[in-house]
Amino acid sequence: RAFRVLPGFIVQFGINGDPNVQAKWRGQSLRDDPVKVTNSRGTLVFATSGPNTRTTQLFINLADRNSFLDKQGFSPMGEVVSGMDVVERFYSGYGEGAPSGKGPNQGLIQKQGNSYLESAYPKLSYFSKVSSK
Repeated sequence: RAFRVLPGFIVQFGINGDPNVQAKWRGQSLRDDPVKVTNSRGTLVFATSGPNTRTTQLFINLADRNSFLDKQGFSPMGEVVSGMDVVERFYSGYGEGAPSGKGPNQGLIQKQGNSYLESAYPKLSYFSKVSSK
């Protein structure tokens, strides 16, 4: 599910809806890749909490003005080639996640999974089909 949708900025997703599956990945991380292309509309990027902390979470940039993320080490690794019109219609009414906003708490998503999201945030958008080339 897209648990963090900030219009004009990003759509974030990638926490597994099954807490047992997510627990297996929680402690795993990937080393950073160098930033070779800018964070522009439609680029797919690993979310991080600092250097070499990439996990299963990703975001899609919704604007061309996100190049400031380049200097922070956010390295695009893919691009949405069709369907950005759909991505831009993802439900954004919950805003930023807890504790700074009314949106889902990532810790609770990891512990309770889809049961938490379905009961507390029923309007969240989710992916039904994704393919890569």
